[in-house]
This record gives sequence, structure tokens and C-alpha cells, in this order.
Amino acid sequence: MSRYIAKRAIRGAAAIVAEAEVAVEEAIAELGPDAAVQFTNTAYYLPVAYAFTGVKVEKLADLREVVARARALLHPVPGDKMWLPYLGETLDSGVATLFAEEAIEGVRFARGREPQIIKLDHARADGQRFTGADLGVHGDKMKLNGPIDDIQLRAWGIQLVDGRMPGFCAIVGCAKSNEVAVKIVRELQSRGILIFLSGNVNGRSIIHQLQEEGIQLGYDTFTVPFGIDTISAVYALGFAARSALTFGGMDPGQARQIMLYNKYRVFAFVLALGEVDDLKYATAAGAISFGFPTIADTRIPQILPTGVTTYEHVVSMPFDEIRGADDMERAEKLIQRCIEVRGVKVKIAKVPIPVSYGSAFEGERIRKDIMYGEFGGKRSRAFEYLRMRPADEVEDGRVTVNGTDLDGMEEGGALPLGMVIDVAGRKMQTDFEPILERQVHYFLNGVEGIQHNGQRDIAWTRVSKATYEKGFRLEHFGKVIHARVHGVFGNMVDKVQVHLTTDEAEVDTLIEQARVAYAERNARIATLTDESVDTFYSCLLCQSFAPNHVCVVNPERVGLCGAYNWLDCKASFEINPTGPNLPVPKGLTIDPVKGEFSGPNEFIYAHSNQTVERVTFYSIMEAPMTSCGCFECIMVLVPEANGFMIVSREDPSMTPCGMTFSTLAGTAGGGMQTPGMMGMGKYYLTSKKFIPADGGMKRVVWMSSNLRESMRDALEEVCAREGMPDLLGRIADETVATTVEELLPFLEEKDHPALTMDPLF
Repeated sequence: MSRYIAKRAIRGAAAIVAEAEVAVEEAIAELGPDAAVQFTNTAYYLPVAYAFTGVKVEKLADLREVVARARALLHPVPGDKMWLPYLGETLDSGVATLFAEEAIEGVRFARGREPQIIKLDHARADGQRFTGADLGVHGDKMKLNGPIDDIQLRAWGIQLVDGRMPGFCAIVGCAKSNEVAVKIVRELQSRGILIFLSGNVNGRSIIHQLQEEGIQLGYDTFTVPFGIDTISAVYALGFAARSALTFGGMDPGQARQIMLYNKYRVFAFVLALGEVDDLKYATAAGAISFGFPTIADTRIPQILPTGVTTYEHVVSMPFDEIRGADDMERAEKLIQRCIEVRGVKVKIAKVPIPVSYGSAFEGERIRKDIMYGEFGGKRSRAFEYLRMRPADEVEDGRVTVNGTDLDGMEEGGALPLGMVIDVAGRKMQTDFEPILERQVHYFLNGVEGIQHNGQRDIAWTRVSKATYEKGFRLEHFGKVIHARVHGVFGNMVDKVQVHLTTDEAEVDTLIEQARVAYAERNARIATLTDESVDTFYSCLLCQSFAPNHVCVVNPERVGLCGAYNWLDCKASFEINPTGPNLPVPKGLTIDPVKGEFSGPNEFIYAHSNQTVERVTFYSIMEAPMTSCGCFECIMVLVPEANGFMIVSREDPSMTPCGMTFSTLAGTAGGGMQTPGMMGMGKYYLTSKKFIPADGGMKRVVWMSSNLRESMRDALEEVCAREGMPDLLGRIADETVATTVEELLPFLEEKDHPALTMDPLF
């Protein structure tokens, strides 16, 4: 291996550990040893140190053990003639670096760390000006992220496991130019890769470059700016450590298992832009310990043998020496090399449109000042209708447009839009129409500069000025849908044609036809019950993160992530018979009240690595479903109230059991079966099979207010069905109770039925 890299990394580690030791002792002297240390909205203490050692850092004094362990991992800087045949000493130094960087960040939080802020530079190369609103910020300043909060970690979980987000890239440094920086990010976004930004070269960061070009940064665009110093790169490794703890079911202190988990399940890599100093070498060595390779755009020594990483450890691809290409082509080749070195599996199909495409654009917000035009919303009508047709009535790839196109409307204007998608295929079924139709939302949101909301006859789409100027027109909506339906549902659909119309009279006619179909679908789905079918379906998507978790989806219980229902899983099996959604025969009924069946028991035991022997579908108190970490809500027993509380993952507040959602999720996730605690999809609340063995909705004593308000109409229907129309008003939320002591008087005042029901124990 390279003696040069080892020397730089070990030297950088020694320097940052010494800096951490001084920072910790100065903070203790100033603030006291009991000053609180906690990363905001996370339940993992300092995640890298916690994952590797099991040490819980809750106050400044705890940091002494972290820096002591970092000091113990250091090695002497090798001499110029020393030969190092293995990576061990360098990797030790890398882990020591991560411990020290987290300790320094911990000190910053103890001092009341505010998010780093950079002032927006309005000067652009093209002479144009942009405002803070263009970047999704306010005024002339942009806040940089601290650690990824637990809510967002779990929100990204389903995308990581189903392949829409194939991995993440930690970019450190500064690109050759602003244009190259934008190209690098766009290439990563178009492949659906999550991007973390940090570091600088001579004080200038890729974060500065992107904000100068008006690129939206933040959770919504999968491009997260951590900070302009190298130390902030530790948040990316903390994200990886928390992934192993959250989705992999790993225990703190299982360092080897956590590193192997990341090597084989989390496809991440470091892209070092510009000059690489000692601290960057040391931080990269820490990333390599996770199995994440480093690719540099400058000339540095390489470590090409494999072992700790899947392929090469350190690769040098000098940007200026990629011959036969301009800067944009060089940037594209650089990203392709990164993907090859890490072995990232990109599943997004190429679509024939004049702008970039990828799931990274799903969160774009097209505000009025950057909008060219819109369809639907408050100013016009729009709908989307997918229907199955005979093969001889569908011409594959045909896209027709009737009425005014984008180039015929006024800038900032609105038009009606009808979208009728005809599909044909030997395996296509009428029941699959709403499943494919619902994917239009994801397909169109993948287009750069497109914002899509809603579905059916409440669709709303906006097109940005930049996307219009690049040549995007209405026909490209049809081309996107044609390409993506074939790419995702190719085993089931043979032909796809799309008709788009902005003619108001035609929109009015077609929307009424669509509404008849919508009503028929609702009635068809509503008739499905657990008793009416002899087969449930599995969902094993999350086993890539939680190896022992098996989700079984039945007609009256949506998957715990909320993204898959019984019809979705049935369609998925038709599309891919060897995929994650497999048929699960019900078999013999063991207990009709608790919902225990022989077929699911046998399936779950076989597919949970023989760790889960039985599951009841209608009870949380006895053998409940396992949870992975992607659940929309978590239901937890409140024994003092003889009932359950339901916490939404969007709710960061304290709950009556003394834990936030993040802490609760860390307890229930990872494929564990925990009686009295269970992850769930929010629409399970509306099911007739919502824990009937335990009392159903009448057992709910506390619920996050955002969940209740977003589902109020549906929940009121459930309460009426239960014979208590006013039940929803008897259920507490965080505005009236965050402790058991506050909860019980409220329930007594409201005469909540749970207080007089049979004891749960």
C-alpha cells in the first residue's frame, strides 16, 4: 500500500485527536462536566462512537472516554523508508479521526451550536441575479445542515431499500469550476444518489459554488450541505452508522458487524475534489473502514488492491488528464468511475427528454418567481387517468397533444390538462390500473424542473422557466411515462400510449369519464377483506437493511411503510415473480380473533432467518408484526392508561411514555418483534382489522396532532363505525399531554372508554 497515504492519514489523525482533547477539556472547564451533549433530533448520541464502542455521550464528561479511545487507536507516523504491507494502522487512524471529529462537534453542540450559516453571493458568471427564494432560503443567508435528523433518516429508508436511492456520495472540497460542480451534482442526482457536501479548498467549498449557481440544496433535493469544514464530513459517516443501527438491527459496540453491514448493504463513496490535506486523508481512511472507497479528481497515490472495500480503496482520476473530453464530459466520466469503483446499482432508465431525470428531483419546489406555467391547482383543472385497453387499440410509444402547448401559453400562466394513458399487456389486469396510475406522480417528479402534486382529478403540475428554456414541452410528459412504465412494469405492460389535452372542452368530457372509473375502483378495493382472499403477500424490501424483518400485507392492513397495499404487492408479484413481494398462503386459521394463520407463520419463520416463529395480525400485545424502521407511525402501549399511543414520524415532540419518535423507533426497529410496540402504516388506523383483539380504535388514548388533523375525516368515520362519533375528541395529543401525569386527568375528564375496558395484561 502507499506509504505516502499512511503517513498523511496518521499525521492528520494525530493532529485532530490533539485538537479534540484540547476542545473537550476547555469546554469542561468553561461549562462543567455535566453540560448536555446531544445532536439535534437524533436518538443515537454521537453515532459513530456509539456504534463502534457502545459509549453513550450525554454530557461533556462522556467525551473524555471518546477521545481516550481515539488516542489509543493512534500509531507513530511511519518513516520515509518504512514499508507498510497492510492497511491496519491507517484504518485505526481513520476511526480515531472520526471519533475526534464527533467529539469536536459534540463540544460545539454543548456550547449551543447553531447551524452554520453562509452568506449568499449574488454574483453569477452570466451576470444575472437570483434571490434567496430561488435557493429555498430566506434573505441573503443559507443555513447548513447539522446531522440528519431521525425523521429524515427513516423517510429515506424506503428509498434506500427499494433501489430508488441506490447509495450516497460524500463530496469533500471544491470543484474545478462552478459549472463542473453543477455537472457533478446533476450527474449524481440523475442516478438517484444522495449527496452530502462538506469541506473546502483554500476556504472555497462546493457549497459556495452550487449556491452561486442557484442550485437548490437540502433534504428535498437529496443534496445536503453539512459545512464548509472537513470535520463536518463526519455527519455522512454518522448517517451510515445510524443506518446499521436503525435498519440492520445491529447493537452498539458491534464494530465489525457494523462495518461489514455498510460494506455490503450501504453503497457509499467519497469524492474528494481539489487538494487533499492531512485531515482529508485521515477522514477518508475512516470512510474506508466502513467499506467506502475514495475517488479523487487530483493526482494522489492510489490503493488499488481490494479487501476492506469491495473494489479499489483509493482511486486517482486527475480531472485535467481525462483526455479527449471537455470539462462537462470529464465530470460525467468522473462520476461513472465513482459508480464503478463502489459497485453502485443504478436502476433509473434513460428517458428521452432535454433535461436531467432522476429521483433526486422529486423534492423540487417550483415557486412562482421561477415558474413558467402550471396545470391544475387553484387556477385550472387537471387529471390523470390510466386505463387498460385491447392490444389492437394501443400504439406503443404514441404521444399525442391537443390544444395549446407550453410555447403557446403566457409565462406564469395556467392551463387545464387532461392526461389519458392507455396500456395493454397479456399480464395486465383491471385491478392494476390504479397502481400504475399512482406511479405517474413519481415518474413526473423525476424530471428536473417539474413539480407534481396529487393524483386522479386533483393533479397539479408546475414547469420551471429553466426547464422550458431547455426545450421541455407537453409531449415530454408522455415520453417520460412511456419510458418509465416500460422500465418499471415491463413484465406486465407491452404497449403504452399517452394522450395529453389542454383543450378545455375535451378536458371536461374526459374528466367525467375518469371519475366514473375512479368510483368503480374505490368500490372494488373496498370489497376486499382478509376473509375474501386465500393469499396474503410478503414485502421483503427492507431485508436489505433489516435482515430478520418480514412484512406481510393483507387486504385490510397496509404495509408498515404505508407505500404498499395488498393490490400493490399482488401487482409486484405479477411483474417480478422472484422479487420481494411473494404470495403467502393463509393456510389453517389458528386464531380468528388474534389473526394467526399457519401459512404466514411458516413463511415468516423461513424468511426471518428462523428468528420469528409466529405472528398475529390483529393484536399488538401478542406476537405482533416485526418492524424495520421505515414505518409511518409507531404504536406503543401506555399501561397506566390501559391503552395505546400512536406517534407519527413527522412528530418530534415528547410523548407520554417519556420517549420521542426517534427513540421509540430505535427501540422497535431493526426487525425486532416487541409486544406492546409496533410500527404501522397510518391508514391501518382506518381498517376494520385495526387491532380488534385488543379493542380497536377505542384503545387509542393519545395520537400525534398532525396525524389526527391530516386524517380527520377518515378517522371520524372510523369512530362513528365504532359507535362513538365523539371518540376522536377524547383522544389526547402533544398539545395537552406529554407525560402520563398530564394524560390521565385528560382521559378521565373526557371519560375515555379505555379506562373502563378489560385490562390489557
